[in-house]
Formats: sequence, C-alpha cells, structure tokens
Amino acid sequence: MPKINGNEIRPGTIVEHDGGLWASVKVNHVKPGKGGAFAQVELKNLRDGRKLNERFRSEDKVERVDLEMKDQQFLYETDGRLVFMDSQTYEQIELDAELLGDRRPFLQDGMTVSVQYFGEEPLNVTIPQKVTCKVVETEPVQNGQTASKSYKPAVLDNGVRVMVPPFINVDEMIIVHTELMEYSERA
Repeated sequence: MPKINGNEIRPGTIVEHDGGLWASVKVNHVKPGKGGAFAQVELKNLRDGRKLNERFRSEDKVERVDLEMKDQQFLYETDGRLVFMDSQTYEQIELDAELLGDRRPFLQDGMTVSVQYFGEEPLNVTIPQKVTCKVVETEPVQNGQTASKSYKPAVLDNGVRVMVPPFINVDEMIIVHTELMEYSERA
C-alpha cells in the first residue's frame, strides 16, 4: 500500500491508521502563526462506524488504501440484512442494512449499487446519486402560491419526507437526490 504525507489527505481518502480502516470525512488544513502546518482530519471507521479526530503534520506518513469497487444488484432484505448479487459471477453476499444509514429507503428492488471491498471484505455500499420516487401524499396546490422559492412537504412511496415545489401533485414521479435527501426534478 502506498504511503502518503499527512497533508495529502483529502475528503474520501481511505487510510490505514491505528490498526483500522478509516475514511476521511472532513479535512481542514491549518497553518498556525507559530509551529508547522498540519491537517485536522475527521475520520470514520469503515468497520464499526466510530469517529476520530486526528492531526497529521506534513512529515507524518500514512498508508493510503485503495478499495476495489464491484457493481452488485440488490435482491431483497431479510432480518435486517441486505442481499446483493454480483452481476458477473452471480455470487450472493449479505450486508447489514445499517451500512446504508438514512439512505436505506432509497434502495429499490433490482437496483445496481457499488460495493467497496477491502480484499474479500465488503465495507461500504454506494447507491445512485439520483433515484426516481412516487409522491403518495402532499398538500393540494393553492391559488396564488406561485413564489419560486416556496416548497411544501410531501411523503414518498418509500416513506421519506421531502420538500417539493407547489406544482407537484400526488401520484407524480419525481427524482430525489439521495445524498442531500431533497427534490431534484420531475421524472
């Protein structure tokens, strides 16, 4: 595994630190008036979700880890476990549903996702950035409410609540940005 300097850590970089695999969530480069510059890095453990704040000076060397990405198809959920199938080898794996966190409701049957592997160990699941959902509940349009920045609450077919523009009605298909958890456009 290649070693990188502490000041080369960027958000999303995977490093091996203190015997674990960590993803850098936030990186803040600090140059104090006295002393050497350093990177203040918020790390998240890929195996158990713990968070850690660490300072890395530019002289510090850390092991950068490259994870292998594989496309997998979501099949079904059983007892809090998600079952995925490799589209080339047809091999099935089970992952903990908590791995997706609040993005779990956007996972749809047959959806292709990217699973990050460290060797043979699956560590993370990335769902598509935009997903099409159906609006099942929202307030009716009110006359005169045409301001471009006014939004109203809506409930989607997966139970997620988002704010939508006033022209969106029940049974309409919309595209939702899964990372921001907000309305993107009409489908």
